[in-house]
Amino acid sequence: MATGALSLAAVALVGLRPPPSGWTIADLAAATPTVAAPSVQPRAAGGGAAAEPVYLPTAPAAMPGSVLPVTASHFGEGLLIADRGNGRLLIVDSGGHILWAFPGRHSLPAGQAFAADDAFIAPDGKTIVANDEGHQVIDRIDIVSRRVVWQYGHYGRAGSAAGYLHTPDDAYPLANGDVTVADIANCRIIEISPAKRIIRQWGRTGVCRDHAPTSYGAPNGDTPLPDGGLLITEITGSRVVRLSATGRVVFDIHVPVHYPSDAQLLPNGNVLVVDYANPGAIVEVRPNGHLVWRYAPLTGAGRLDHPSLALVLPDGTFVLNDDFRHRVIVVNPRTGRIIWQYGHTDRPGRSAGYLFIPDGIDPIPAGTVL
Repeated sequence: MATGALSLAAVALVGLRPPPSGWTIADLAAATPTVAAPSVQPRAAGGGAAAEPVYLPTAPAAMPGSVLPVTASHFGEGLLIADRGNGRLLIVDSGGHILWAFPGRHSLPAGQAFAADDAFIAPDGKTIVANDEGHQVIDRIDIVSRRVVWQYGHYGRAGSAAGYLHTPDDAYPLANGDVTVADIANCRIIEISPAKRIIRQWGRTGVCRDHAPTSYGAPNGDTPLPDGGLLITEITGSRVVRLSATGRVVFDIHVPVHYPSDAQLLPNGNVLVVDYANPGAIVEVRPNGHLVWRYAPLTGAGRLDHPSLALVLPDGTFVLNDDFRHRVIVVNPRTGRIIWQYGHTDRPGRSAGYLFIPDGIDPIPAGTVL
């Protein structure tokens, strides 16, 4: 395999998302197999008949164009989008106006390109942490100067030794200045200090088995929780594990998707996770694995093609990036309708209103310095 990029054979072997650098959308689509949406019904707590309905629409209403009309802001100060295929970050408001963009001139270290697949605002509101899995690095970006001010990993070189990463995903900035990241191909989650030292690790490097808390199978999500714990998503076995702050397993469940991506803990204690497949899905499950709700249109405007992250907004709607349909959408779970969209469905582009394989999102909290 070429240094700094996964071959198609390696992608097929471990089920990882391929890096976009130099690839076309056809290459990316071919690298991830299309699978039929699973036929899953909710189960009662005692294993009996279905207790709750699953919403499985065929074509929720959606309007063409880059932005659907909205009556109020869904995400406060704006929405950060990691526009992976275009190699940029954008912050847009509910009206689809671009408020901020990266990179600019002199933003990156000399000789480097940028293709982040996830990006999150730091708790200080002054920096953004972005993981660039195709280039094997994590970047911390100063919002005002639009410059990379910190980087971990060796650009273009995968590895497991100190200072190296292998397909990093979901690099989250913590309030103490550290960064956690799911180091997928190394089968570990690590916490990195500003001094670039690994100060904590979950899983054993190179031991790729879903056996929490000892080892994890290709973890691609490591969402920090308010109690100091983690919500870990494992590709292998389609599992989601909640850990306490001390590393104790709170729950370890199978989720009814083919390829789980970036699970999130909802305010009600349930888990929200997407199926990175075509057709894709959003599912909500209880901590015991019981399916509560599922959004998985098979055809039409509502069909998802490799969604990779869904988040709940304050009004109870879900915002998600629909990677290979080149859009970010907001879905109302009560009606199953798309109520907001940025990007033109199935039409990749770089000009205003367009996206190309958007792979990460983060609502902008109040107080962020743009």
